[in-house]
Amino acid sequence: MSTRADGPKPRRRGRGFLIFLVIVLIILVVGDRVAESVAEKRLATEAVNEAAQYDVTAASTKAEIGGFGFLPQLVKGEFSEITVTMDQPSVSKVSAEELTMVMKDIQIPRELLTGDTSATVTVSRADVHLKMSPAALTKLTSAASGIEGLNLSAVGEKLQAKLTVRGFDATATVRPEVRNGRIGLIVENLPEGVPSQVRTVITALLARGVRIPDLPFGARVTGVDVQDQSLLVTATATDVKLSGS
Repeated sequence: MSTRADGPKPRRRGRGFLIFLVIVLIILVVGDRVAESVAEKRLATEAVNEAAQYDVTAASTKAEIGGFGFLPQLVKGEFSEITVTMDQPSVSKVSAEELTMVMKDIQIPRELLTGDTSATVTVSRADVHLKMSPAALTKLTSAASGIEGLNLSAVGEKLQAKLTVRGFDATATVRPEVRNGRIGLIVENLPEGVPSQVRTVITALLARGVRIPDLPFGARVTGVDVQDQSLLVTATATDVKLSGS
């Protein structure tokens, strides 16, 4: 009888220890997620303040912390990736669809998360993606070139430009391209009936390009593509220092 009474005890103790470990892990996971949520809200606020310096506003802004585990990264003061997404942004009063900032290898002082805005954040690299409609590019191009009746629309991976030059109405297939930090429209096809002189003027005016308004982090424009009926502008900044002081 003594043997039967003592036998189950080790299993009960082992089971209790296992349950204890599970509870501790749950607390750690919940704590990590809560802390991450608080940090993301704080970072979103800081992103709004940073963007405002470049005359960038948005309907809403959210931040997402990547990498493995928030608390382990916080202890190290290093985050592998943080993504900030601004919905329906306005860049120097130019309306866009979305602005995404992907920051990599970030060093964030813990003081920043407790309200010390004088703390400096170092970002090794920031990739900025500005998604805008062809209509927004039309507005910028018309102002820069003086072309009358310009209308740009997305056709596959290129743009179609309808315009009037010297009394001639024309429809051209154009390809957006970055040239010296500006976005030029390279004419690939014009109707055969367009006179050579008008053709030359159209090609020159569209290729002149437009300057994209200043982007967060002072990012420089490096690429442009037509995707899903929108224009996607890519810009990059390196070794960025952010400080509220």
